[in-house]
Amino acid sequence: MKLILGSGSPRRLELLAQIGLTPDDIRPPDIDETPLKGELPRPYCARMAREKAQAVQADSDDIVLCADTTVALGRRILGKPGDAGEAAEFLYAMSGRRHRVVTAVAVRRGDRLWERDVVTSVMMKRLSDEEVNGYLATGDWQGKAGAYGIQGPAGAFIPWLSGSYTAVVGLPVAETANLLTAAGWPLWRPL
Repeated sequence: MKLILGSGSPRRLELLAQIGLTPDDIRPPDIDETPLKGELPRPYCARMAREKAQAVQADSDDIVLCADTTVALGRRILGKPGDAGEAAEFLYAMSGRRHRVVTAVAVRRGDRLWERDVVTSVMMKRLSDEEVNGYLATGDWQGKAGAYGIQGPAGAFIPWLSGSYTAVVGLPVAETANLLTAAGWPLWRPL
């Protein structure tokens, strides 16, 4: 039995390490992440995690762990920005407002699938042009849903959140541990 992480995210790797887990292999799936017409953020995020888990090649006894993080501003999905202009648009849209970060986790073993999604409410302070431009210059927005990572420089923009900090980073640790245990991965084994 192997633990396979279906994600290339260094943050997810770090969060797994927090609970003493090192995947045996890392296999990021290549799937179409385009939202369906009219699809809402939470169902979209759950579908992405599920489709990623199904797309990873694994033996029937292996455990595949996949996740997806989506930033939602009302009914709007703020995915990974294509360029700095779109990143700025996302940041200004969230400036001085609350938004939701949805992280869905899917664990697959053979034909069985265990799923959970976690919704965290996040407040972003009102951003000045100087703050937005300074942040964009760091490049930290690249490859991140909603154009920011709370664990990086943009953490200075987040005065408040209600929910799971690790879910906002990209993997809700408590819920992930429960799903892996349900799938039969021995999380707390003696050395």
